[in-house]
Amino acid sequence: MLKIALRSLRRRWMTQVGTFVAVALGVALMTVMGLGLAASAALPTGAEVVGLNSMLGTAGGVSSFVAAFVVASTFSYAVAARRRELGLLRLAGSTPGQLRRLVMTEAAAVGLAGSAAGIVLGRAGAPLMARWTVAQGLAPAGYAIGDQTWPLHTAFWTGLLVALSGAYAASRRAGRVGPLEALREAVTDERPMTPGRWVTGGGLLLCAAAFVAWRLGSDPGSLLKRKTYTWQPMLLISACGMLAPVLVRPVVRLLMWVPVRLTSYAGRVVRANAAAGIRRTAAVAAPVLVMVALTGSLLGAAWTLTEAKTVEARARTGADYVLTGGRLPDSAEIAGVPAGSVLAVADTRLTVLEEGFVKVPTEASAVDPAALAVVSRLPVVAGSVADLDDGGIIVTEEWWQHRVGDSVPLWRADGTAARLRIVAVMRTGTGNNGAYVTPRNAPGAEVSRIEVRAPASAAPAVRTAAARYGATAHTKEEWLTATHPRTNRFTVLGYVLVLGIALLYTAIALANTLLMATSDRADDLRLLRLAGATRGQVLAVTTAESLLAVAVGTVLGTAVTAVNLAAVRAALAVLGVDSPVVVPWLAMGAVAGVCAALAALCTLLPAARTLRRRTGRRRVRSGETPSIGAELAESAAG
Repeated sequence: MLKIALRSLRRRWMTQVGTFVAVALGVALMTVMGLGLAASAALPTGAEVVGLNSMLGTAGGVSSFVAAFVVASTFSYAVAARRRELGLLRLAGSTPGQLRRLVMTEAAAVGLAGSAAGIVLGRAGAPLMARWTVAQGLAPAGYAIGDQTWPLHTAFWTGLLVALSGAYAASRRAGRVGPLEALREAVTDERPMTPGRWVTGGGLLLCAAAFVAWRLGSDPGSLLKRKTYTWQPMLLISACGMLAPVLVRPVVRLLMWVPVRLTSYAGRVVRANAAAGIRRTAAVAAPVLVMVALTGSLLGAAWTLTEAKTVEARARTGADYVLTGGRLPDSAEIAGVPAGSVLAVADTRLTVLEEGFVKVPTEASAVDPAALAVVSRLPVVAGSVADLDDGGIIVTEEWWQHRVGDSVPLWRADGTAARLRIVAVMRTGTGNNGAYVTPRNAPGAEVSRIEVRAPASAAPAVRTAAARYGATAHTKEEWLTATHPRTNRFTVLGYVLVLGIALLYTAIALANTLLMATSDRADDLRLLRLAGATRGQVLAVTTAESLLAVAVGTVLGTAVTAVNLAAVRAALAVLGVDSPVVVPWLAMGAVAGVCAALAALCTLLPAARTLRRRTGRRRVRSGETPSIGAELAESAAG
């Protein structure tokens, strides 16, 4: 089997280039992230280090998932395309176990070579990544790659494991190829779905639904955390990938309903070829599904949460004007504005003792209780804001202790200990909304803003007071626009890194799959020419099939995005935040457009080359093309 596998790799090297590059880049990225994480472990603990670890960990996890998905899809189609070859081996006496070992041996060879190349690339790229993060201010100046070796071993063996895992299902399918498959000429996929695909795909779908239902009932706020909405789409993407053969046909019929009725024959040919070659269509659609779903889910969830925070801030702020900057006093008098309608807010930090032994730092605001009750509109679900005093505190439902009347042990910003009584509890909302205490429990805190509730006629007096303190007076909407939304820089760069990786893998997978599919369809292209189609018509139909597969992947990716964003919207509704869903249509459309352009390019070039080669073999001295009868005779003789 080893000799046969090596000869197969040499003969089919073009079909393995994409898999090799995918494994190599995946291992390189894991190496870079591993070396980066190892280097950051030696840095002093701080916000920059935490953000850096989060960014590198997220990028590494998503890239590993995409690499495994791409490799598995590529191996699956490669085995399906070699059905006749494997049938010949069965006819020659090979056992199913030998065929499985053949496919796994090829995967091991590609995995070893790709992992080795990835280690070299990653080791060279890690210092560049470190210098870039320092230059961007994402890491302290002392951040540099060390000489740790465990990331290299981890990335190498993970890359090999990904390659073998991706090829395992394909090897099982290869073992089921019968000897009579060598005699079949039809390329129709009669049984694209196996029991294993049904069980795995259905199980992943049920797990995703069960997880969302469980979290909505127990802890809806967890669905809004970045780690959750980053990996949650992977369950649905994997489920759609496993169930793609059964989803392709209805989507193809839906997308081709209008073209079939507007064209005389081309639409029917495209629809028939796409529906007959389910595995080929699903293999092309799979990387598009990954890219569109990740783009829509990650950006959509982040933007939806940003919009939700803005909506929440607008609902909680009852002020008409906000003064910021300058040297704001603890209390201010504004002509024509009642004293109780001016709220000075000082930012402070409390350290809370949770579960009796865990110290958790939290943000808090020091305010005057009377003004807070008039100016703000806090989403209180228990207790009363008016009960706030020097011995009380207002908390949210996400606190470990959040029952009115409970005594909370904590430490003030200056380190002094205190026990404050919970007087009111607010809805969790989007989370991390902080607590409220009186100025006595915030020693040393300086006023960061003054909120004023006043009619429009008081605007000149508000601006005059702001100028007196060297501050700037904003309207409520101006202040919200300036301060919300504020997207974390680590999050933005992390998404850029993650989506850039996914786009790269999509390009590799699309190019590799389409090159394989087009080169394996040389006989189909020749038959279309023999049936009377011109060279341009053949190229148009073939390109339309690839674009249809990209459209199928886009539709499935959009469906995954819709389900994920629906889960985020449901969590916000449970938490009492009435915010719209923000769908990144422009980003998703751009991704689909890039995939479509790449699909057209990777279909036209090999198809035109195949037709030119075939036509050149049949060309006569006078430059004329032989008759169809002559072509058929030559085809039969060949």
